Order: sequence, then C-alpha cells, then structure tokens
Amino acid sequence: MDNDPMTLPAMPAERLLELQNVKVAFDTREGRVTAVNGVSYHVNRGEVLGIVGESGSGKSVTVRAIMRLLARNAVEGDGAIRFSPQTGEEITLSGLTKDNARMRALRGDRIAMIFQEPMTALSPVHSIGTQIMRTVMLHRRCSRAAARARAAELLGKVQLPFPEQMLDRFAHQMSGGMRQRAMIALALACDPALLIADEPTTALDVTTEAQILELLKSLQQEMGMAIIFITHNFGVVADIADRVSVMYLGRIVETGAVDDIFYNPQHPYTRALLQSIPRLGQEKVRRLRSIRGSVPDPYHVPGGCPFHTRCDHADPVLCAAKVPPLVPFAGGQSALCHFAGRLPETSP
Repeated sequence: MDNDPMTLPAMPAERLLELQNVKVAFDTREGRVTAVNGVSYHVNRGEVLGIVGESGSGKSVTVRAIMRLLARNAVEGDGAIRFSPQTGEEITLSGLTKDNARMRALRGDRIAMIFQEPMTALSPVHSIGTQIMRTVMLHRRCSRAAARARAAELLGKVQLPFPEQMLDRFAHQMSGGMRQRAMIALALACDPALLIADEPTTALDVTTEAQILELLKSLQQEMGMAIIFITHNFGVVADIADRVSVMYLGRIVETGAVDDIFYNPQHPYTRALLQSIPRLGQEKVRRLRSIRGSVPDPYHVPGGCPFHTRCDHADPVLCAAKVPPLVPFAGGQSALCHFAGRLPETSP
C-alpha cells in the first residue's frame, strides 16, 4: 500500500504528530457511515493547531482515532497515525489497539486530552484529587503523598482557589469553569508532549471562556507542549492557534497559517465561514452571510467535492463528478478545491 507505515519516510525532527490518509467509518443498523475520509495533517513540536468545522465534520472522531478511543463499531482504513514523543523515536499509533499496553502507557502521559464536557468526563464518585493522583501514580510510580502534592500543585497551576481543599471536592460540587480547570489539571498531570483540547470552552460563558483560553496559552508557553485545539469558533482559533485546518464532511478542505486563513482563504467553505462572523468596528453595516443548505446526510454523501451542493462557485459538472486536488500555496497553505487560487476577490 502507498500509505503503509513501513514505507513512509521518516518524520522531520520538528514534527510531533503526523496523520496520513486516515479513514474511520462506523457500522450501524442503517449501514456503514464514513465519519473521517482521508484526513492528513501534522503537528509540530510546541505549536497550536486549530481544527475548525461544523458539527459532524469529523473533528472529534479524528482525535479519538489518535487516542485509540474509537467505539467498538468503528472500522478504520489503512491510513497512518505516527507520533514522535522524542526526536528520533516514532510510534505508529494506528497499529495499536485501545487496550494495548504501549498505548495505555502513552495515553495520559505523553498524549493527553481535555474532553468537551467535563461533567461527564470526570468520575462522579471519585474526588478530583483522587482522579489526578491515580494518573500520576500510574505513570510516575510515585508514593500517594507525592501524588497528592503533585495534584495540589496542578490545581494551583490552573488557578483554582484553595487547591488543597479542592482536592477533596467532587465534580458536582464545582462550577462549569472550575470543572474545566480540573479537567485541564488532570490532562497536564504528567507533562504531556501533546494536549488535545476537544471544544473545551463550548459550554462556558464568554468570560470564563476567555479565562480558560488565556490559561491554556500561558500553560502551553510555560510547558512547551503542542496542542490540537478543536472548535467551531473562528474567533477562538484566531486567539490561540498558530496554524488552522478546516474540516468539512470528514475531509480537511484547507490548511494554513492563521493569518493566511483569515486574510487569504482559498476554499469557498472557509470563506463562507469567515463571512458569517460579525465584525466589530465596521463603519459599513452589512448583512451577515449564511451558508445555504445544510450538511448532507452522512449516509448519502454527494460525489465529487463534498461541498459542491452548498458552494456558490461550484461547476455543476466538474465539482459533482470529481474529487478536487489538494492545491498548494506559499507558506504551507493548501486547499482542496478545483478553483483554489482562482476564486474572485472577497469584499472587506
């Protein structure tokens, strides 16, 4: 196979994670549905990669494939997921099962995840301190006293008041923002090289969201870890990410540096998302644009370009019949579109 991990070239030294042609489908009563359809992206050491897209685009399924936390009815293709926690070391995650000993050693240690809803991700019957301590003791083989001290240190690092007291709190005794901070502390317990944040601010009010984003930025700079930040909010991406990948219907349709994506988007979907965002300080009042139609039924995905049924620039013959090529641009930007680089200029 072309994408057999054994035949792939070695990862560059600066690269921490690499996905190549990852595919994930699920067998259901109604038939097989493809959630991730040939996703390829990479994360460099110490950088923040933002993954943006509508609900159902495959963002969370992709990172669960990285963590090897897919459901039992998941069917994976022959793509490759490679992880390099240290320069010169490569681990093919796609070859490991959920319960594989090596994967269990990596998960929570070198790769950690902040889940979307901490109320359901945190155990309701164990205190916050117990959950952090168990993670530390599992991966660091330290005493209970040392693990408790580490847990208190982490709660202080995520700016929870009275860390020693918070250790004995349960999830239901904390506010949404406090639970999210506790979840971040749990994820950071073993100083991971890669932190995956799956829409960690979705259920929070705007003030708490801003605090969590500032916290993640400061921790990332302090610890030097890489972050995959999943969101549907372009404003959040502009605030925290170095590079952005835009997903639609299981595919990466555009990738690039934050400035390139915001000021020179090359895919119609990216442009449509940006044009639907209200902008403060504009003298000229304009009506916000919306993307016509809705995301197609995953059981009946259109052929050709997945976005052509909603695209204002689609060719009714070409775009419906042929999957577009990935068109590269300067600075590492690329777009999956037949007309990338030839779209009309957008109005400011």
